[in-house]
Amino acid sequence: MDHLPQVLLLIGGIVVAAKLAGAISVRYGQPAVFGEIAVGLILGPTVLDVLNLGVFSQASPHATGAVAALIDAAQESNSLVALGETANSLYLEALIKDLAEIGVILLMFVAGMETDLEELKKVGKTAFWAAMGGISLPLLGGTLVSYYFGYPLYWEAIFVGTILTATSVSISAQTLIELKVLRSREGTTILGAAVIDDVLGIIILGVVTALSAVGAAEAGESTGIGVVLGIVFWMALYFAIFWFVGSRYLEKWCERVKKIPASQVLLAFVLVFAFFYAWAAEFMASLAAITGSYMAGVLFAQTRFKEEIDEKMQPLTYSLFVPIFFVSIGLQANARELGSAISFLLAIVSVAILTKIVGCFLGARVTGFDNIESLRVGVGMISRGEVGLIIAGVGLSRGILSPNMFSVMVIMVLVTTMITPILLRYVFPRVQEVPGEVFESIGSQRMRQKDKN
Repeated sequence: MDHLPQVLLLIGGIVVAAKLAGAISVRYGQPAVFGEIAVGLILGPTVLDVLNLGVFSQASPHATGAVAALIDAAQESNSLVALGETANSLYLEALIKDLAEIGVILLMFVAGMETDLEELKKVGKTAFWAAMGGISLPLLGGTLVSYYFGYPLYWEAIFVGTILTATSVSISAQTLIELKVLRSREGTTILGAAVIDDVLGIIILGVVTALSAVGAAEAGESTGIGVVLGIVFWMALYFAIFWFVGSRYLEKWCERVKKIPASQVLLAFVLVFAFFYAWAAEFMASLAAITGSYMAGVLFAQTRFKEEIDEKMQPLTYSLFVPIFFVSIGLQANARELGSAISFLLAIVSVAILTKIVGCFLGARVTGFDNIESLRVGVGMISRGEVGLIIAGVGLSRGILSPNMFSVMVIMVLVTTMITPILLRYVFPRVQEVPGEVFESIGSQRMRQKDKN
């Protein structure tokens, strides 16, 4: 088969599988992302390993020529046919990975668009301290457990802790709606804490990925300190310059762009702006690219063009790129190779659940909530969802996480996503909805987006 039909068949198959799996997942009370990751595991090396099936691994002149740089990876093959098949499979894998990277950049841009800075100021001290507890304990617990099981402290163990800080409350929001408690004190606090958690999580991710470059360089102590200070300086400079420029000039630029007589020119400008911020985050400040796209989304959310941009970005993001991203998570994970890591998997899942509950419980308890209210807040923050997957994907692409560790993180995300609605239904028995305004957070908005899928 020629190369282009292979690409078209693979992308089309991934999108169809993602949408069907997402619909089935929602049908049985789980978020769509759960089904999309699960079908990726089925299509990946864990079960079917579709990229190595004949229809995709079959070599063609186009494929072999396009992947000349990858042929070295197949030098051990004993025949040119096997060599071409291996190279073609590697090329398709790299293509899907690149499309998934674009997907996660767009996803974090949309997340930034949903971050309302004014509402962030209104969530109160309970949401803030619940978020702080739900970040600090998982970070510490994930790091210590990973180090105990023999993983290097710098930077794999610390990065595992970073993944565990994530919270995605789309499934919690849906469950709270079903229980008619979304407007309760606990429901509002959960959604508000998720906003703070997302912002702080992005900052922690940027710091860890930047500092991991220092460890990779194996610099001496004095040189290492200098490198760290240099990275911190460039990070601060990046945030200062790019935030100032965006907040001061972005709306004016949008107004001028709208006057250009070309089709979808505003959408084109938004994409270029987001990609530029993502590129600059990596090139200038050694941050993850998603940090830059997230900032770009936050900046566009402050303009009067927010609704128009939302209407244009979401179909592009959720129809093609995001399904590819979530399925690619499963395609990259290989549960068959966990082997002796089973005990570590059980430990990290337990730590992921307990530290989030305890951390958020303590944060809510010290600010005036009673024990049961604090427990409800902690349970509502368990799910790592797409946020945890995004951070894990960054770790894998940067070489911080090993493939086995990445597989463990994918399973952890699936378990925490699945267990959250079960526990929420247990800790919210017969609670009546409290009148008041619904606080629209990142989590609740993501939940609606998943429903649109």
